[in-house]
Amino acid sequence: MSKHLVIVESPAKAKTIEKYLGKDFQVLASYGHVRDLVPKEGAVDPEHDFAMKYEVIERNQRHVLAISKALKTSDTLYLATDPDREGEAISWHLYELLNEKKLLKDKPVHRVVFHEITKKAVTDAIAHPEQLAINLINAQQARRALDYLVGFNLSPLLWKKIRRGLSAGRVQSPALRLIVERELEIEAFISREYWSVDAALTADEQAFKAKLIQFNGEKISQFSITDEDNAQQTKQILLDAADGQLLVSKLEKKQQKRHPAPPFITSTLQQEAARKLGFTTKRTMMVAQQLYEGIDIGGETEGLISYMRTDSVNLSEEAVQD
Repeated sequence: MSKHLVIVESPAKAKTIEKYLGKDFQVLASYGHVRDLVPKEGAVDPEHDFAMKYEVIERNQRHVLAISKALKTSDTLYLATDPDREGEAISWHLYELLNEKKLLKDKPVHRVVFHEITKKAVTDAIAHPEQLAINLINAQQARRALDYLVGFNLSPLLWKKIRRGLSAGRVQSPALRLIVERELEIEAFISREYWSVDAALTADEQAFKAKLIQFNGEKISQFSITDEDNAQQTKQILLDAADGQLLVSKLEKKQQKRHPAPPFITSTLQQEAARKLGFTTKRTMMVAQQLYEGIDIGGETEGLISYMRTDSVNLSEEAVQD
């Protein structure tokens, strides 16, 4: 009999963590969310303090049953879902379901959070359990209610006017506004012609380019030369005056410092993956999830990155020391 039951979201993660914790722990996966709003009108009731009606997600019913069965022979429950708003909500929904089944009587329930799947991080989290964070749970429920209240009314309009299956909600509506505002800016843009004058130079067999920044005692700005005739005239004056050679009148030496980029957060990870590798956001997060859950290296599964759904640039203490 396992003395302790640990619940995570992913089955791949469950195998790694169970190996770290040893024979006194059983680790099961919830496979994501276990409950969601009932798929019909009235799931959120604004007239009664936004009361929300939930039901078990059908595809995860068997996972809930497996967790319930394992809990009957366990002394302690550890909720170790992901360290974000959705993970907190999954733990809360699971707690509510198990409580309704009267399976938590006289059994301690702990919330454990770790930001990387290494043995040290996991064992430290188990040794220092916390309570469910009600603020994160409320935030997730507010997000879900908003999705429902906006989407339930707006999505059918999209189905009617554009195509069935499209969804509208808290993200799509402001995103559409941003697109419209940018399109209006593009339409209002007035194009202006300007020219720049560059010289292709060589010194000590080293080729480089120089840009004209001052002419006839006046500083050259972006719109100083606004037509081809003026540009050609400026070019000819410079060629005649230079007679094939330009002189260095002033040389400045400056010390420059370069700093490494900060650690990735979710947005910068996605941007760099798109820019350098051509990855879609979905592919980036799928690869990152695999690296977080752990890769088999020489028979040992080890998490290789810290949690990737974050705005924090904190580095793993263990990684810094290594």
